Amino acid sequence: MNWLKNYLNYLSLGLLALAIVILAVWPQYRTVAWIVGAAGIVAIAVYMIVNLSELKEGLKRRSFIYSSNMLLIIVLVLAILVVLNFFLARHHYRVDFTASRIHSLSEQSVSVVKNLKQEVVIRAFFRDSNVSRQTMENLLKNYAYHSSRVKYEFIDPDKNPGLVKKYDITQDGTTVFECGDKENRITTTSEEDVTNALIKVTRASKKVIYFLEGHGENSIDDTGDVGFSTAKTELEKIGYEVKKLSLALSDNFPKDCALLIVPGPRKGLLPNELETLKNFLKSGGRVLFMVDPETSSGLETFLADYGIKLENDLVVDTVSRLLGGDYFMPVVTEYESHDITKNFRYATFFPLARSVEISETKPEGLTLSNLARTSTNSWAEKQLDKTEVTFDQGKDRQGPITLAVVGSQKVEVKEQDQEKKAEENKEKAEPGEEKAETKKDEAATTSREARLAVFGDSDFIANKYYNLSGNGNFFLNTVNWLTEEADLISIQPRTRVPRSISLTPSQGRFLMFLSVLLLPAAVLAAGLTIWVRRRSL
Repeated sequence: MNWLKNYLNYLSLGLLALAIVILAVWPQYRTVAWIVGAAGIVAIAVYMIVNLSELKEGLKRRSFIYSSNMLLIIVLVLAILVVLNFFLARHHYRVDFTASRIHSLSEQSVSVVKNLKQEVVIRAFFRDSNVSRQTMENLLKNYAYHSSRVKYEFIDPDKNPGLVKKYDITQDGTTVFECGDKENRITTTSEEDVTNALIKVTRASKKVIYFLEGHGENSIDDTGDVGFSTAKTELEKIGYEVKKLSLALSDNFPKDCALLIVPGPRKGLLPNELETLKNFLKSGGRVLFMVDPETSSGLETFLADYGIKLENDLVVDTVSRLLGGDYFMPVVTEYESHDITKNFRYATFFPLARSVEISETKPEGLTLSNLARTSTNSWAEKQLDKTEVTFDQGKDRQGPITLAVVGSQKVEVKEQDQEKKAEENKEKAEPGEEKAETKKDEAATTSREARLAVFGDSDFIANKYYNLSGNGNFFLNTVNWLTEEADLISIQPRTRVPRSISLTPSQGRFLMFLSVLLLPAAVLAAGLTIWVRRRSL
């Protein structure tokens, strides 16, 4: 009886601890755990009954009062921590302390996610053994953190054959994005592909980009070094539809044309083509001109009417030689302030480029801005027949040299539907009726913004150079600004920057001596000193 009276409390605590262990390690034995836990509670109750008189005396002791105060403080601290943890679990904030921000989404991706208007459901079909699963899970957590409209789940194809059949999954690592009745899927784990998949399933319709052909331009179907197939693929990745267009036999642009790209014509455009281009811009169209040096495209005179000068020269840059290029591949590392170059910090290379300048006179209402300029170590070589290229004072123009200009202008455009309706009403009207409201010249008008961009080079987006530094990103940023699709993006891959420290042998020995011997010895000495002093009190 005395044994139970003295040690029943320890037995009860042991039974409660055992019950917790069973629940944590063997959850299938939940009933056993409850029985053991109940036995522990009964043991505590019996202990309190048997030792009731001693417990009453203990409550009057000063040591109990101090201990109870301490216990109360501990309980309050634990309660505060529980409440704080409960709150932070639902309202947490992520901070990425890595230098290259490898655990965070890019600003463009965050913008896309925060602007989602509909819920997007993401189903990631990854086996548990797939090494890429954790990468994708960390990535999707970031997307869900920035928007409650992003819902995701991971599905093991081996354990869910029904869903595999429903979604026709043929490859482990496939991720399906669903928004309404739209679906898109990827088989990679890159941020760029995930963001672009989100864009594709949430876009109401695709915008169409046309590449002009028929004047010796390189083709978007050419997969060789000089072709533009990479540019076409990257445009399609971010939700555009890309087509070819010949203006020689057409007086009008296709109605679905969101942007026309003129990719380095080698022969002159016909007068009717230039007139069609002018009418397209007058109606609020958007055009990207890329005009190579030493070509006779006829665009020099055309663009002069818009206040843009295409000089007959070749840009030479001595800095590009230091970066792995040659003198005829000018490099741009600093950009003028513009929506296109916002947060753009990559170098761009332009093989065989001509200068593009803003004229002193330009059409009224047209706003022009320089976009990319070379360094002061460059110049515009005007003597193109020289065998040895050197800077000639008074003949050549010293850098910085502008390689790209963009512009915009507000225009008033008559609504085509209104015009057509007015014509139909005019035909149906009886003689003598008032027809003023049906006159074509009184059709409703709307304000649009015509946009154009002019580059002195087209080779910078050729397959050979598209992925060179920031060339592809710069091109896509320009296209997205022209089409007013700022959230359609190309994200530069993030890389882990290796960080290491180099020590001499003597520095290594000193560090080892300090950390392994000196610091532990100092802690030991401090402890012994305190212990001796307390013993002497």
